[in-house]
Order: sequence, then C-alpha cells, then structure tokens
Amino acid sequence: MFVRRRRHPFRQAVLVATAAAAVLAVPLPAAAGAAPALEPGGSAAAPYAVTFEDNFDGPAGSAVDGGKWLTETGDNVNNHERQYYTAGNANAALDGQGNLVITARRENPGNYQCWYGRCEYTSARLNTSGRFTTTYGHVEARMKLPRGQGMWPAFWMLGNDIGQVGWPASGEIDVMENVGFEPGTVHGTLHGPGYSGSGGIGAGYTLPGGQQFADAFHTFAMDWSPNRITWSVDGNVYQTRTPADLGGRDWVFDKPFFLILNLAVGGYWPGDPDGSTVFPQRLVVDHVRVSTSDGGGGGDSGTFTGPGGKCLDVAGANTANGTAVQLYDCNGTSAQRWTVGTDGTIRALGKCLDAAAAGTTNGTRVQLWDCNGTGAQRWSYNSATRDIVNLPADKCLDAVDGGTANGAPTQLWTCTGAANQKWTLNS
Repeated sequence: MFVRRRRHPFRQAVLVATAAAAVLAVPLPAAAGAAPALEPGGSAAAPYAVTFEDNFDGPAGSAVDGGKWLTETGDNVNNHERQYYTAGNANAALDGQGNLVITARRENPGNYQCWYGRCEYTSARLNTSGRFTTTYGHVEARMKLPRGQGMWPAFWMLGNDIGQVGWPASGEIDVMENVGFEPGTVHGTLHGPGYSGSGGIGAGYTLPGGQQFADAFHTFAMDWSPNRITWSVDGNVYQTRTPADLGGRDWVFDKPFFLILNLAVGGYWPGDPDGSTVFPQRLVVDHVRVSTSDGGGGGDSGTFTGPGGKCLDVAGANTANGTAVQLYDCNGTSAQRWTVGTDGTIRALGKCLDAAAAGTTNGTRVQLWDCNGTGAQRWSYNSATRDIVNLPADKCLDAVDGGTANGAPTQLWTCTGAANQKWTLNS
C-alpha cells in the first residue's frame, strides 16, 4: 500500500512574477482512512451572483488574464515535486477554444535548477493572490485531468492571511486533488492547525464503472458557508465538514481565501513518474467560477422586527450602493424582506447587508451594497439570542442611540444584550 508521508508544514519560498506576491503553501493529501461525513447525493447550490469568473476565451497561445491570475515560478523542495513552474505562456496558455491548458513536459529549455539538481520537468501554477479573494460561496472549476503515474493536478485555496500567520494557521481548502495512481478518484481536504499534512480532514470521490477523470470534463465544486463546507463532483455531493469534525481544533475557514490552479509532477504523495508515464500531460480547464447562492442556497427569509416593534428596512427601497439600513414601520414591502443565507450573507433587494467601508469599530454604519464576499458582509443570526452579529467585527447590529422612530439608523456596536440589538425573524 502506498504510504502518504506527512508534508513539511510550509513550502520553500516560490519566486513569483511580482515582488508583492506572498509565499505560498502546497496542496496536501487527505489523511488515509479519514471517515467522511457524507450527505445524500444531490446538486450543489445554484449560482446567483458571480463574483469571479474566467472562461479562458482568447486567441490560441495567449497567456492567462494577468488581471485575474498571478503566474508563479520556481520549484518546490519541501514536497519533493520534480517540476519547475515557468512564467508567461510557456506551460499555461489558452487553446483558442475557451480552455486554459496547463501542460507538464519532460524538458528543461532554460537550464532551470531544482532542489535535486537540473530540473527534469516544466509545468505551471497560477493563483489569484492580490487579485481576488472570497469568503463563502460556490466555488467550481470544470476540468479534464491528466493521466499517468506521478501526475498531480490540484484546484485549491489558501487563507489570504498566510503572509501574516503562516501555514497551516492560514487554512487550506483543497477543492480537488488527483494523483496519477488513482485515475478515477479525486480528494477534497481541509488543512489547518493540528490537522495538516497527512492529518488533513477529507474524503475521496470515485467515478462509477471504472471511469477515469482524464477521459472527459468534470465539474469539481465546493459550497462554503459559516461553519460548513460541502464538496461535490458533477453535482454529486460526497462530503460535508463542520467544526464538529475537528475534535476541538480550530476551524480557520471563516475569512478570505484565494484560488490556486496547478499541475505538479512527482512528490511524496503521487510518487515520481516512471516508464509508463507519457509526456506531455495536460490539465484542461474550461472555466473557474465563484458565486454566491440565492439566499446562500436555501436560507431562512422574512422580516426582522427590532426595537419598538419596527422592521429592519432599506431606506426608500433604494437599491443604490450605500443606501442606509434603518428602522421603519412594518409594511410588508420588499425593502423589509430579508434572506439569511447559508453563505453568511443577509440580503434584501438583491444586495447584501454591509458594514460601511468594512469597518469593525463601534459606530460603523450599516448599509446595502453589492454582494462581494468580503467580511463586511459576513453575518450570523442566532434565533435564540436574537442577535445579528458581524463576524469579523464580532459586533451586533444596533439601532443608534436606542432609537425606535421611523428612519432610526443602524450601526455596529459591542454586543450588550440590550433591546436595541434584538431582532426577530418572522417568516
């Protein structure tokens, strides 16, 4: 049986195309024998508001959109991968048919040096660090995977604070990993403090009937909400994880993460290529998309009754960004109809409840804004305590100065348990 070795907790610094880019970690395998918390097969949440999308349209041979992706360069000693990641379009290019093709080749045209000497392979790795992050939502990529011993494609995410807290405290979410000796199986895994490397928490999904992921395109997705992450392949849910799966260890997945796509060659987990491996090998990506879900994929909805029996209301039913959220007589209009989403948002009129300028201090005004996946729009509603809490600020939605008149504004304030912070959701 193949033994998965524990990875070094943080990878060698990767040279990147811009000096401002952070040092990144590597995708890590699921723990052998990890018991999945399975849900019945079903579809992932339907897309609602797309916050990131790349369909890879463009002329054949073009490099990826630099406004969306950063191309990394260098090797990886800590995981003992064999490839050198190249810049530009050398190993990552559009095919002119709406696909990105990441190609792994057995070559070394630039006399690249790797941890083991002169590099034997080239490939590519892309990320959205400094360009796009998301907190919660539906994250998916439609891809056709390579085949062969030693191949290791991955679609994954790292906490955006990795430069400050390091790995694994930053958290890592592997949406999809595949190793060549398992051509019909992919893995979804969480890594964090105390459950990284071979101790990651995850499970695998195997295609029926001996099918292989290199034979056709498949959609690999993750639905992510506060304290809950669900993985699916082609809409078939195969795993759900919550803090209850971590045995008291820290859940570090309620903050912004960025995306990563790469095709590695060799390494501790997949093993090195052998005589059976044919080069070049290609990871073909049809699209990458991140979206919220309508109501976060099935959250509760209704009116929020607050101080003085008044309703939480969008001023003037105005959908412009920055519109104040206030108290007003309950009138049954859509300006008072809110949806508490499983993606951490609270929505009305197609927009999100938002802490102005992402403020976290007492007195930060609350407004309506385009849903964007930022912490300013991450909320938790507790029907037992009747608190609406902005998670990054750890502060409550509060009627300013305890006001109960029509037009009384709302703000963030330290949770005190006072009546001006109590909200009842009425369906």
